Amino acid sequence: MKPEHWETFKKAARLEKMPQVPVALIIDSPWIPGYLGIKHLDYFLNPEVWFQANLAIHREFPEIIFVPSWWMEYGMAAEPSALGGKIKFWQDNTPSEYPMLFRIEDMDSLPEYDVEADAFMALTLHRIRMQRQRILDTGEILPIVTSRGPMCTASFVRGTTEFMMDLVEKPEWAHKLLDLCTRLVIDWLKAQARAMGPTVGGIFVLDDIVGFVNEEHYEEFAHPCLKRICDAFPKDWVKIYHNDANIDACVEHLPDAGFNVLNWGKQTDIAEVKARIGGRLCLMGNVNPLEVGVRGTPAEVRAATLDVLEKSCGENIILSVGGGVSPGMPRENIRAMLDALNEFNTSRAHA
Repeated sequence: MKPEHWETFKKAARLEKMPQVPVALIIDSPWIPGYLGIKHLDYFLNPEVWFQANLAIHREFPEIIFVPSWWMEYGMAAEPSALGGKIKFWQDNTPSEYPMLFRIEDMDSLPEYDVEADAFMALTLHRIRMQRQRILDTGEILPIVTSRGPMCTASFVRGTTEFMMDLVEKPEWAHKLLDLCTRLVIDWLKAQARAMGPTVGGIFVLDDIVGFVNEEHYEEFAHPCLKRICDAFPKDWVKIYHNDANIDACVEHLPDAGFNVLNWGKQTDIAEVKARIGGRLCLMGNVNPLEVGVRGTPAEVRAATLDVLEKSCGENIILSVGGGVSPGMPRENIRAMLDALNEFNTSRAHA
């Protein structure tokens, strides 16, 4: 992400009036290797392949703000690996995580985590330090630190079905596991910020499992954890929340948790989200990433993009897909989004 991109993103996140609607995409290992025709294992394990892959994407689409910018990640492996989750790697796919906390009561037997030394957290931090200056030398910065959220991390470690049952049957233990995961997330984000240095000014929390609970459970289990995370970082930092599952239970509460930007999925129309939270959040979305972004024609992408933009009225929005860029989204569909955005911005300027 170039400094000017970050300034634009921050202004949009703070709900400032923008002369043009900006565009940002979340890109990571599900999409990049396939798009560039490289193996996932090479992307994860060969530093030169990783660097050149990200550089190529940034140069191909200089008008796009890429979030979080040069993402150092091993799929979703880092957070569960620090708490004992089993990780499997594949040649042509992102890693899979397998829960190993078969009894939630056994969490008391887990060793203390150390984000600087544990599993894929340690490897990620090493890669950040190794690549940081090289990235800065390209004229780009590392402004955002990233983590899976507490409910997501708890589900990776415990198993999603088992953790959902714990919320009902063993709520005291669910709270205890979520407290552990919240502390882990905060420490993990702070460790990344130390490794990246002074260009950092934002956090990006991804927690789709929040979409699996009702509002009552959101308020009891998820909201306090998300608020703790936001409160752990400076007030002027940008806080981005991603959830491309169901957001019905949480959407009105996210500003009170401390978030500035919401990236959500295809399930909820932007008109409804805009009506429900008004001018309290910047909406980053929400062109359908799979049925339209991957499987649609450029004409269908253009129509879907203009629909999102028109329903937003061009206010408090960063154009994006509804979630991360899905594997298989082709160049022509990304260009169709950009062309539609340029058409919309031009028409607004002449209105």
